Amino acid sequence: MNPALPPPASPLDVLADATAPRWRTAAEFVEARLKAAILEGRLAGGTPLRQEELAERLGVSRMPVREALRQLEAQALVEMSPHRGAVVAEISAADAADLFAIRRALEPAALRLSVPRLTTAQRECAAALITAMDVEPDPGRMGLLNRQFHMALYAAAGHPRLLALVEQHLAAFDRYLRFHLAAQGRERMAQEDHRAMLEAAGAGRADTAAAVLEGHIDHAAAAIAAFFSARPARRP
Repeated sequence: MNPALPPPASPLDVLADATAPRWRTAAEFVEARLKAAILEGRLAGGTPLRQEELAERLGVSRMPVREALRQLEAQALVEMSPHRGAVVAEISAADAADLFAIRRALEPAALRLSVPRLTTAQRECAAALITAMDVEPDPGRMGLLNRQFHMALYAAAGHPRLLALVEQHLAAFDRYLRFHLAAQGRERMAQEDHRAMLEAAGAGRADTAAAVLEGHIDHAAAAIAAFFSARPARRP
């Protein structure tokens, strides 16, 4: 008897390392797996997300898959339509501009609130994350370290809802980070900004730290805008 042929390759193979759920609900498990794969670029924009296939690969029923897809749609990571079903949302210049506008409105406010209350441990954590980013070659891992660095500086703000919004949009930035890092010299500039923010925060200069942060966000926004300007227009 001939051996069985392997199943055809699927974009959802990136979810194959999923383990038994450790979340409170199966829906949270599915949401977390899909969200990580989308934000890290392992599931590209336009990838179909078929409920039956997701349920089979993740070892859950279709109900938590449907709930997870609704949550990801609310976060603008998944698009759903009656004809196409669920697909990974495409990256776009408009989405990037929206994301950076939100970051610029929220993050300087969080930093100003946090600086007077920052502890030595929080500053040391931020410094260690800068060191880790200096030598990290992987864009997916760099996104996590970048997010952790920013959140370490904002952690003392004392406004949980504000910090939740900030972290949500920092996570969304992970999808664009690979293009940001590809810009000429951008890695060096970003790290210089990180060090300047930390130095100002450590000295208690909240307005200076916030001004550096605003420039940091503006530089990233300009790099992403340049990427989309140079990108060939997609045919309808």
